[in-house]
Amino acid sequence: MADMDCLSTPQNIQISEVTCDSFRIAWEMAPEDTARVTHYFIDLSRKEGGDPNRFKHRDVPTKLVAKAVPLPMAVRGHWFLSPRTEYCVAVQTAIRLPEGGDYHISDWSQVVEFCTGDYAMEHLQQLLEKAQGVSGRMLRFSMFYRNQQPDYFHYVRTACGGLMHPALKDNSGSHGSPINSTLQGIFFSCNIEFDTGLPPNDSPYGPLRLQVPAGCLLNPTTCLYFADFYCMYTAYHYVILVLAPAGSEGDNFCRSRLPQLDLSANPFLTYTPPQREGEEPVFCHAHDVILEVFFTEPLHLEQGTLVEISGHHQLMSQSTANAKKDPSCKICNISVGR
Repeated sequence: MADMDCLSTPQNIQISEVTCDSFRIAWEMAPEDTARVTHYFIDLSRKEGGDPNRFKHRDVPTKLVAKAVPLPMAVRGHWFLSPRTEYCVAVQTAIRLPEGGDYHISDWSQVVEFCTGDYAMEHLQQLLEKAQGVSGRMLRFSMFYRNQQPDYFHYVRTACGGLMHPALKDNSGSHGSPINSTLQGIFFSCNIEFDTGLPPNDSPYGPLRLQVPAGCLLNPTTCLYFADFYCMYTAYHYVILVLAPAGSEGDNFCRSRLPQLDLSANPFLTYTPPQREGEEPVFCHAHDVILEVFFTEPLHLEQGTLVEISGHHQLMSQSTANAKKDPSCKICNISVGR
């Protein structure tokens, strides 16, 4: 590159309209430069512990050379951006010389940091469609259950008056799921064994199991939302669903962020009301995925029954606590990040 020829250094870098995989960028430059600048050089990297001044050197390879366009400039598809990730970005302006394709360039701007957003509704809809493709047949079940260590249930009884309180969702699963570290709830399972019709005898979470009648959580007053689809470098896949009483704080949170599912017609978890007087409602779950049901309200232990499971090993490798999604799986990944 040729030496800099009087181009002003870009100032006041502004990042706007940030999504999980795109953003707009604008900056200020001297009025006399606006008409003669032909190209922009934009360099971007993850924030992770890097030197914030590394862009301010001529020998740093630029990752994007773009023809000058009116600002703000949309940046999408030039990098494989990840959701909820902090990035550093810096800018140079340039004039392309007619002979040899060289450039006159400005100095690097100051480095600006920003964070990408969550999956939007359209991205979650793509995940939902992928999950639907592997959900399998529906099996009838009668209870939700939650396994924990004895200390957990002892604490709930003695310190919480028997009331299980919602806790903040961890960062397991897809990095861009809008409920990660933002929505509070209580995780339940509902998968049953095909041959016995009962929950499995083993659990990675503990030997005590609270069994709650399905109708306590899943009923006509409950709203059901799809939140995630992922795997942990294994053949089986997980689907996270949110159950929130209609009009509750959890329902209000999910309504604008997550795809809502029809209680009686969806591929994962269904409630069918009684068809005749004296009949019971029918509850079904998808057989070929492991459902993690996130209930957003407090629940008293008295609404269920506490039992000890008979399994002799706890399968800790199957715990999904803060589990990272396999970024290479073609079944549960979409093209906007992990």
